[in-house]
Amino acid sequence: QLQLVESGGGSVQPGGSLRLSCAAPGFALGSYAIAWFRQAPGQEREAISCISVTRGTNYAEPVKGRFRISRDARGNTAFLQMNSLKPEDTAVYYCAANWNPRSTICTLQAQYTHWGQGTQVTVSS
Repeated sequence: QLQLVESGGGSVQPGGSLRLSCAAPGFALGSYAIAWFRQAPGQEREAISCISVTRGTNYAEPVKGRFRISRDARGNTAFLQMNSLKPEDTAVYYCAANWNPRSTICTLQAQYTHWGQGTQVTVSS
């Protein structure tokens, strides 16, 4: 029902940066927790970061200190700023959302209901 759209993927050298965006055209996400997942070829999808309605955040260990999740003033667009990128960050990155209007926290373990199609991030020299 609710289709998310990711953008901002591309190819960068190790140490480079990218910023991903996530939104649902024509739909307000202000009452949704939003998460970023990634999936490398032949591997399981993994949650890497999430942000709550009140801007509480969590990060998976592999991206701590390098990635930062945020959302705009209305909460309708989520961003993932990725710095110091490594080859092992290469994956398809997905945005996901769950309706959760009052929670101050988000969890990487949650089963997110709404998904985007993904955007490719490639890190190579």
